[in-house]
Amino acid sequence: MLRYFFQDPFNALAGWLQSHLVLPILYATGGMRWEDIGFGWSLFAVYGLAQVLVTFAVCLPLEQLAPVERRPLGREVLTDVFYTLLSRVGLLPIVTFVLFYQVQVTVTGFFVDRGWIPPTLETLLPGLLGHPVATFFLYAVILDFADYWRHRLSHRFDWWYALHAVHHAQRQMTFWSDDRNHLLDDFLSALWFGAIALAIGIPPFQFPLLVLLLRFVESLSHANARVSFGWLGERLVVSPRFHRAHHGVPAAGRQSCNYGGVLPWWDMIFGTADFSSRYAPTGDPTAEEAMASGSYPAQQWAGVRRLGRTLLGRKLLGQGSAGYSR
Repeated sequence: MLRYFFQDPFNALAGWLQSHLVLPILYATGGMRWEDIGFGWSLFAVYGLAQVLVTFAVCLPLEQLAPVERRPLGREVLTDVFYTLLSRVGLLPIVTFVLFYQVQVTVTGFFVDRGWIPPTLETLLPGLLGHPVATFFLYAVILDFADYWRHRLSHRFDWWYALHAVHHAQRQMTFWSDDRNHLLDDFLSALWFGAIALAIGIPPFQFPLLVLLLRFVESLSHANARVSFGWLGERLVVSPRFHRAHHGVPAAGRQSCNYGGVLPWWDMIFGTADFSSRYAPTGDPTAEEAMASGSYPAQQWAGVRRLGRTLLGRKLLGQGSAGYSR
């Protein structure tokens, strides 16, 4: 076992996780029908944990060597750590592998039974056949384009921003802040990405890897670090400086900019790019204090309250925070 671990540590850890955690839970809850894909979930959970460790190893030195703000890490950052572990090791593998796998099998089976084979990127662009690396990165570009519009729309619609404000409320932004999202906002994002992935035929085993790759760059872009990629680099990949402008006060709600998650191309094309060199303080003055400094449950509940005020009107649910109006 030890020898196998050193030869293939990811599979060895995934096998241990499946045997000692996943299968006992499935057996106890009557979910053994998921046994066949239990290893896949375990493997991507291990990948997610590895990505968290790599992100930590890369971003922490940057934040210590060239921080935008020098101050002790507050309790809010510890809450962001919990968000990250929940998303990368818990919810992310479940949503992006288990559910996506099941939906893709069901949808593909439905169409195949009726004599129609859903197209893939390789069938639409035959030149990609035999070039899996190029196909993988083209998938990443398409998903990033879709993410630009998801992100921009989450600022455009008040009801959606009521949830997204949880992400923007952080006043002490670090690389842990990337996954600070309301659960309902994450659910909408999963539906959005899942629909796009199904439409372009991303294989089930590639989809979680694509999400993890994109998320690594997004975590870096949230780092509390004075890092710019230079005139050219800033126009190729989103940097911490570029993305901080998106979180800067008062860049909240519809007044924001730099919506791109990995590639700034979409901001450049659609006129939302801001390449100024300033490092603004972060946060959302319109968010109630619970969103900024509350515990995980308090932040989630604050998002629900703000959504309720947006949909039903403040008179029905009370005035809430004095800083809500925007």
